[in-house]
Amino acid sequence: MVNLPSDHRLTEVALPPAERPATDLAAREGADVAAPQAPISGPDPLDDPDALRAGDAAAMETLLRAYVRETGTEVPATGQALLLNLSASQLTLLVPVRYRSATGWHRFDGPRLVTAGDGGSLPADAALVAAALIRETTLGRGVLPHHGGDAAARVLNSARRTTTHIARRRAEGEDAQGPTPFLDSEQALLLGHPFHPAPKSREEASDAELDAYSPELRGSFPLHWFAAHPDVVVGESADGRTPAELLRPLAAGLDLPDGMVPVPAHPWQARDVLSRPQVAALVDAGRLRPLGAAGPAWYPTSSVRTVQRPDAEVMLKLSLGMRITNSRRNNLRSEMRLGVRAAQLLAAGPGDWLRAEHPEFGILRDFAWVSVGTDGPETGLETAIRDNPFRREGLQGLCVAGLLAERTGPGDDTPPRHRALLCAAVERAARALGVSTADASERWLTRYLDVLAVPLIRLQARYGIALEPHHQNTLVALDGDGLPCAGWYRDSQGYYLAASRTADIERLLPGATEGVELVFDDTFVDERVAYYLGINNLLGLVGAFGALGLADEGGLLRVLRSALERLRTAEPAGKGLLDLLLDAPVLRCKGNYLTCVDGLDELVGDVHTQSVYVNLSNPLTEAQR
Repeated sequence: MVNLPSDHRLTEVALPPAERPATDLAAREGADVAAPQAPISGPDPLDDPDALRAGDAAAMETLLRAYVRETGTEVPATGQALLLNLSASQLTLLVPVRYRSATGWHRFDGPRLVTAGDGGSLPADAALVAAALIRETTLGRGVLPHHGGDAAARVLNSARRTTTHIARRRAEGEDAQGPTPFLDSEQALLLGHPFHPAPKSREEASDAELDAYSPELRGSFPLHWFAAHPDVVVGESADGRTPAELLRPLAAGLDLPDGMVPVPAHPWQARDVLSRPQVAALVDAGRLRPLGAAGPAWYPTSSVRTVQRPDAEVMLKLSLGMRITNSRRNNLRSEMRLGVRAAQLLAAGPGDWLRAEHPEFGILRDFAWVSVGTDGPETGLETAIRDNPFRREGLQGLCVAGLLAERTGPGDDTPPRHRALLCAAVERAARALGVSTADASERWLTRYLDVLAVPLIRLQARYGIALEPHHQNTLVALDGDGLPCAGWYRDSQGYYLAASRTADIERLLPGATEGVELVFDDTFVDERVAYYLGINNLLGLVGAFGALGLADEGGLLRVLRSALERLRTAEPAGKGLLDLLLDAPVLRCKGNYLTCVDGLDELVGDVHTQSVYVNLSNPLTEAQR
């Protein structure tokens, strides 16, 4: 936890009756909701007709949400106001609470700066709030304040990008959709991660480039291709196919010199890597030849660097050195080797077990990779090759982060028809089942646990294989009633093997743990899964239901607790993780705000220290059985 100055105090301030709106979001949308603590409404800052003010409000809300979580600041009840006395700047911020969440997904109205002496207040903007909070954090931790300048700049960069996303989507109209349901959900994260201070920070690219590269702007672009001599091409695949065999179908129509191998790159990366000495030397020697942009358009998914084409057999996770949020998204060969090893490991038995026990759940494999340059560090031309089951026809996986992502109104000071894709799905389920929205929400959560959480926990219990299923790494398909009917996990970076199960895995696949960072202490694995699956995914889902006005979080926490208790009885080998989730008074939680302030790149360094972790009170311990 952060050591804050002694006068960092919480004060509850009641809002005047005129500032307490009469109806909640769900009521405005005609939904039947029984929520004892529904969000207060009245104009939502996200719906401000001025896209700049709406983007600024979104930036302040995610920043404040992350700040209060990671500093242990208690948030008062809905309709009260949080008073932050920031002694390092001699400022006081008054923050009206639109909705107080049991799981931390609070909603705030625009902060106000309390003026000295007269008791009045002035509106605060993202620049002031970011500077004041970050200064409070740096000085409270004994760090000079100028160390927070980079973090503050990223908050403002994110706010600017968010403003652009809002303005563009409003110009489209509310009924606009992406090319496919899969891509529509990938393009839905207009405001970004709800617990990150700079969720849409994208540095070093121009506005024109980001028009093409941003999923929120429905960007698309042809890949940039290089022709590489076979001697300098490296890579591997889980099924034995060579990089050339995998890539040639994607490069159909490319004017490829005889005997050369096509190697793809993100167009921004293609320009950047030419200045890297190892790549420049290959070009000078004629072993690598830039061919330029060619072929059909690919669409960036929510991670920006992974691209999909609805008619392609695979997705491509491209290396991208642009700093996005806290990290430069360069692919590491060690991570890509881990993806191939994980695919081989699944094929040795666990994959068949999953299909038999949970046919509705699947893992999208990063089953191959390719690059150029045989010696030394990464060249920046590393590409991972991923399964793509989401074609134009067939079952469509929807990114869970996209399902929960908040929308803003159409720009006339009114709310959107549905605040998130999840709202539309639950409303459809309530109509189909003839139940209230709150009941439909509980059924939605129960089905979600069945198709996604239970298979993940049972895989860890059975084989010791654990994953990092945060919202952006998980997908669900919805049936005709709007309820989850299938789930998937993706991302080669997020694999762990509990040390106690190493011998079992080596019997399944001899050499499975050699040359890759896969084996970790059991306690560490449980701690990380408790964050990614427990806090980020499951508690985050409960918080989203509450903040969107769909259901009472207390009831959903009881549903979640009951399901996990049943699973603990059925899967004794999962007891370590489930005891942690159900009984630990605090859980370790990744601190995106503190990681940003500290300037850490989460993709660099030892996995134990890549990010800052803090203690978070566990709301499941308080849920009634």
